[in-house]
Amino acid sequence: MGKYFGTDGVRGLANAQLTPELAFKLGRCGAARLMKEGGKPFIVLGRDTRRSGTMLEAALAAGICSVGVDVRRLGVATTPAVAWVTKRYGALAGVMISASHNPAPDNGIKFFSKEGFKLPDITESEIEEMIDAPRDELPHPSGSGIGVVTDDPSLLEDYIRFAVSILPSGLKGLKVAVDCANGAAYRIAPQVLRELGAEVTVLGDRPDGDNINLGCGSTYLEALAGEVVRGPYDLGLAFDGDADRLLAVDSDGQAIDGDKIMLICYKHLRRHGLLRSPSLVSTVMSNFGLEKAIEEEGGKLIRAKVGDRYVLEEMLARDIRIGGEQSGHVIFLDHNTTGDGLITALRLLSALRDSGRTLHDLASEMKKYPQLLKNLRVSDTKGWEENKNIRAAITRAEKELGQDGRLVVRASGTEPLLRVMAEGSDQNEIEKIVDQILKVMAEELLHPVAR
Repeated sequence: MGKYFGTDGVRGLANAQLTPELAFKLGRCGAARLMKEGGKPFIVLGRDTRRSGTMLEAALAAGICSVGVDVRRLGVATTPAVAWVTKRYGALAGVMISASHNPAPDNGIKFFSKEGFKLPDITESEIEEMIDAPRDELPHPSGSGIGVVTDDPSLLEDYIRFAVSILPSGLKGLKVAVDCANGAAYRIAPQVLRELGAEVTVLGDRPDGDNINLGCGSTYLEALAGEVVRGPYDLGLAFDGDADRLLAVDSDGQAIDGDKIMLICYKHLRRHGLLRSPSLVSTVMSNFGLEKAIEEEGGKLIRAKVGDRYVLEEMLARDIRIGGEQSGHVIFLDHNTTGDGLITALRLLSALRDSGRTLHDLASEMKKYPQLLKNLRVSDTKGWEENKNIRAAITRAEKELGQDGRLVVRASGTEPLLRVMAEGSDQNEIEKIVDQILKVMAEELLHPVAR
């Protein structure tokens, strides 16, 4: 991670860490750097429903225009819509203002290249260097050289038409509850599903600037599960704040995570001859059960670092068309260049419709191994790997797990959290191991002993 950019753009408490001043510099330096890549001289700009979104949008747009680049605003739009529009129309870049699943006071800024991909680390580092340069030597055009801002909601409508076109046979006969997290998908997700013929009940579609992800969406499935159980519904779908990920609940109200969603979609696509490769890319956090299930299908699970950008890198390098994360980021490269919750929903619904079975039945084809993830909130995630007592605790845990389990200890790329995940055949053992490591981390990082 860089000074400003984490694993998924720049994030922080809006107007405190992520200020309009920083947003202006990101727009100015980002546009200047990306002008070197070519493309039409405009940048696509979208935002989710947070109160701070319009403030940051204005600052970003001003920065972009200050170096002579135009801005086309989509207004409230999903992250994958921004990526798709950017690639479809050959824009210089796309920028999304969102902190995804984070609480409403946070916000974030993420860039997409003209090809619709998140920027590589080296490009983000170059933008950071430009921001921190002692002198601003970037262009300062005047007169007709200054960029202008225009609203262009028709570009978002084009994305909606594209999404509908993916399933020409429609979704008639399916009854679905959809939780839009009071976020970016609150309008377009229900519209697409209804146009395809599904019967849709919508939750989390009344954003007020402060209620995004608040007791709703993919980080809080209880409300959706309750609605589905009261049903009857075939399933429930839950987006996060910017709709680049999706989780589901079956008709019994049981959560269906990204691993199981990927497997269901993978099997469906393979049986219809729609995958070039028999393999799938996920991360070190995906359950061992997904790995076994892919092997049973004659494929291989390729594990990448956590973060959909790293999943994408492996997919591109190996020409694998489907990949994602347990958290619900799923990338279908034949449809979009980034995790797309709406496309994931369509692929999952298509698999469900064609199978004639319940989501519970389809999801049960993956045996889920006991897995536990716990977090420790810290003031700073940097440097923890160098602590010898933490390293020793991790080494002891790995020996205890042996060949029948896995341990992943990492810093979050989006929040000040250290994450400890253990997986194995015995639930009690992995709980003990995770708690032991967290105890040492807390002692060393929260209440360090004077030495």
